[in-house]
Amino acid sequence: MGLTLPPPGVGVILLTLVLIAAVYDVRYRRIPNWLTAGGVLIGLAMNTFLSGWPGQGTFLHDGWPGLRLGLVGFGIAFAVNFVMYLLHFRGAGDVKLMAAIGATVGWANWFGIFLLSAIVAGLLSLIVVFARKRAKTTFWNVTFLISELASGRAPHLKREELDVSSGKASRIPAGATIAIGTVFFLAVAAHFTQ
Repeated sequence: MGLTLPPPGVGVILLTLVLIAAVYDVRYRRIPNWLTAGGVLIGLAMNTFLSGWPGQGTFLHDGWPGLRLGLVGFGIAFAVNFVMYLLHFRGAGDVKLMAAIGATVGWANWFGIFLLSAIVAGLLSLIVVFARKRAKTTFWNVTFLISELASGRAPHLKREELDVSSGKASRIPAGATIAIGTVFFLAVAAHFTQ
């Protein structure tokens, strides 16, 4: 997991991106394309023009290293989340949001945000499961999901509640968990880079 604190301008853009996405996802259950596309473009532009990422933070005379950082981050984040989308574990807006984060912070820091967001989502899911008294059902769904994936089958085809786009699925807005994971990531990175 990368723990490089982004330059202040990149950090502000990142926080703005994830907080707006969280509000939209909680309120409207979607993340707008203008936000994710703008996040990708701004992330790539900032990485191209800022130097020292991760270094001293002066303007760059050669933008290729920063652009490469953003493009690799975008590509890896998109690829990982697109696989999750194909398995119906993620929505399309979530894929695009994670790709925008990758374009903004690079693949190593994106991976740290990805892990922390997954932990936050897992903890919130446990709270929801126990609050709704669905522990037994959830246990059987997880067992079924693992069994189907191990057999090379898509779990959502036999159990609609395992499809993130289904009305029967118990969902936590991924935009919110990604925002919380990002804030935790920035706090941890700030602590370890002091």
